[in-house]
Amino acid sequence: MQYMILIYEPEGCYDGEAGQAALQDIVAKHMALAGELRAKGIQKDGAGLQGVETATTVVTEGGRQTIHDGPFAETREHLGGYYLIDVPNLDDAISIARRVPVMDGGKVEIRPLIVHDQ
Repeated sequence: MQYMILIYEPEGCYDGEAGQAALQDIVAKHMALAGELRAKGIQKDGAGLQGVETATTVVTEGGRQTIHDGPFAETREHLGGYYLIDVPNLDDAISIARRVPVMDGGKVEIRPLIVHDQ
């Protein structure tokens, strides 16, 4: 079963000198985890995302679409990256999600992908 692991962290958590030092540590941990998961054939894809200031959102309301700068939701947490993994079950996905490094206050969401018959 394939699962998307979504990484959310508090806005501004990597600001300043201390934040940049923490970012370097977190990135090193992500690289180690991703390397391990790829070597085992578990990770199918993954990437960090640019900041929310680079986001563009298409909003559909009443059959009309508008384009907005910024993320899809007003929130103090932002989607910062993801892993796409293929494991036998949710328990295995949870085990991996628990290992994803995040700053204090960060969250890791697990969602199964929809399987379409081909």
